[in-house]
Amino acid sequence: MPITQIAISLTDTEESQLRAQGFRKNDVDLNEGLGGNTIYLWYKDESSGQAVTRIEFSYNVNMARGLSDAGFRKIDKNLNAGVGGACVYLWYYKGTTEADVAITDLHVSTDATDESLKVRFGWEKWSCNLNKGAGGDRIFLWVMREIPVYISDVTATSSWTSDVDLFERGYTRLDDHTNKDADTGKVFIWYLLTTVKRKAIRDLQVSHNPDEYNNFQEQGFNVVNMDLNKGTGKNQVFLWFRKDGNNPIKGIGFATNKDIKPYRSVGATVIKLTKFSTANLFFNR
Repeated sequence: MPITQIAISLTDTEESQLRAQGFRKNDVDLNEGLGGNTIYLWYKDESSGQAVTRIEFSYNVNMARGLSDAGFRKIDKNLNAGVGGACVYLWYYKGTTEADVAITDLHVSTDATDESLKVRFGWEKWSCNLNKGAGGDRIFLWVMREIPVYISDVTATSSWTSDVDLFERGYTRLDDHTNKDADTGKVFIWYLLTTVKRKAIRDLQVSHNPDEYNNFQEQGFNVVNMDLNKGTGKNQVFLWFRKDGNNPIKGIGFATNKDIKPYRSVGATVIKLTKFSTANLFFNR
């Protein structure tokens, strides 16, 4: 059944209240490895009611403003409560665009092996570490959708001006930036889902120098016109995609260096974004 409500508990009392209201609990502490508040994710899956179709996270004012203006609902519970680090908040949306497909299950991962199994079985990864800036275990949210979905478009932004427009058109933001060493101009990758297989992207690549740029251009790839290294003062890095080919891409996300081997072992493609960052882009077919 589709998930229609999501909640967060920070105390035993809140857990008891949510349980009494019929919510289901995910048993992974979102503060795993840190102490502090014991924080849990809860949800309701119901045959009636409008389904949750998108989830996003914010950890600064600008991210929150765009989500609020686009109509996302904020769960006003800091996922790093009691441990410092960034103030991370979960937002969800019940949309009706072609990209809005009902979410039917949620999973929280704490290690790369667990994550690789989710990749294998078609789960969609959210890229915001729920322990962001606080240390402890790296914790990520994964979702399963009602029917198969594919990636139909990708883009990238380095400012907040187009956030509302992209959200309203159905795009999902990878809520971690590509240029971790940059002082300014954080770059975010966005993707658009579709249930129509023929609309899907079939290949993704990343160019790190002019020779690679020209090579992908000659092969008929489309460039995402945004330097993923913007603000670092280092070489330009561009994301490329094309829609000709055999196997449609079903999911895209970020992977750490520790994730590379287990992700590749289940058939995912992992691409190094830059030589100077631990961020890697993965996609699965």
